[in-house]
Amino acid sequence: MSPTASPSIPAPPSGQAVTPAPILWADPAREVAFQAWLAATATAHGLDAGIVRAASADASFRRYFRVDRADGTGHRIIMDAPPDKENCQPFVQVAGLLQAAGLRVPEILAWDEPQGFMLLSDLGAQTMLDVLDRDRPQANLGLYQQAVDILVDWQRASRPGVLPAYDEALLQRELALFPEWYVQRHRGITLDDQQQATLQATFQTLVAHNLAAPSVYVHRDFMPRNLMVSYAAPTLPAARGSLPPEGVRSALGRPGGGTDVRLGVLDFQDAVYGPITYDIASLMRDAFLSWEEDFVLDITVRYWQAARKAGLPVHEDFGDFYRAVEWMGLQRHLKVAGIFARITLRDGKPKYLADTPRFIHYIRTTASRYRELTPLLRLVDQIEGTTPQVGFAYGRV
Repeated sequence: MSPTASPSIPAPPSGQAVTPAPILWADPAREVAFQAWLAATATAHGLDAGIVRAASADASFRRYFRVDRADGTGHRIIMDAPPDKENCQPFVQVAGLLQAAGLRVPEILAWDEPQGFMLLSDLGAQTMLDVLDRDRPQANLGLYQQAVDILVDWQRASRPGVLPAYDEALLQRELALFPEWYVQRHRGITLDDQQQATLQATFQTLVAHNLAAPSVYVHRDFMPRNLMVSYAAPTLPAARGSLPPEGVRSALGRPGGGTDVRLGVLDFQDAVYGPITYDIASLMRDAFLSWEEDFVLDITVRYWQAARKAGLPVHEDFGDFYRAVEWMGLQRHLKVAGIFARITLRDGKPKYLADTPRFIHYIRTTASRYRELTPLLRLVDQIEGTTPQVGFAYGRV
């Protein structure tokens, strides 16, 4: 999983006074370097360097700030990515690939590679997650259909040898996060030899299933929290800021298919070349939001139909495809449970661990469907101290 961005902090309406909270720096030398870079960049790009505030933070060491344009016509985003901790080259490369595929991503306006400061265009302050109606799934069809269209366009642009391979070694490294960080360090459980053998056998089976899927470009964290909502006239002049969630869904529901509400893509720097099942699994089995299975099936069918029409290498039978998506999702859920534990225990960001029950629910639900995964289900029940699940209910948590 790529590091997951936190919800964006809304941009104020144009012309409204801003009293920004101070941006804290653990390294005084980096603060001095930033101020020098900002002063020079503000002059070159017409920024109001006196008003800089937090835009978002994420699970990595990157931070994002929002700065106003001096002429009052909008905002820019600044990425602070310490070069000893973050490599921005993949961000730049994948941004170019996404743009070439016709997708909306932040435009790179300036980049100080040695220092890790970058100036970007601002795609807005609302994520798709911010505007979803969690109580009425069908009200979100316009947004999800647009997300499906974006995903298909991204995958159609795929070429081998451009992005790192999502190969067996990487899949196994990701799965290893679950026993190390979630089971041992978070739960404080040391697996015995039999339990370790069960887990390793399951991992081998999972990897074999997932590597059998055809390869395309994989965003690797394609979900509503990383899709930004922006607007085109006449729905929302730039000076007005953000629409309320019901306004976004209303615009998407008008004749024309939501042509004035557009999604942009963020958090793409960890993209790879791998299983075509990954990103749709990520979209519909969200890290921060769960849907009933009828809605998951609805959107997954829409993706499958669009992918087939586009000539992408998905299964001829939807049942076979859905099974492959479930097995891919299971790998992701095991990995993310480990990542969220690591972010909490190593990086001191406990808010992520609060969502791990969602992943354990996903894991148990998928494992309960397939005979090959029964040993994993029993092991997870032992780890969690839960009663074995009866039936195949998907459900929300």
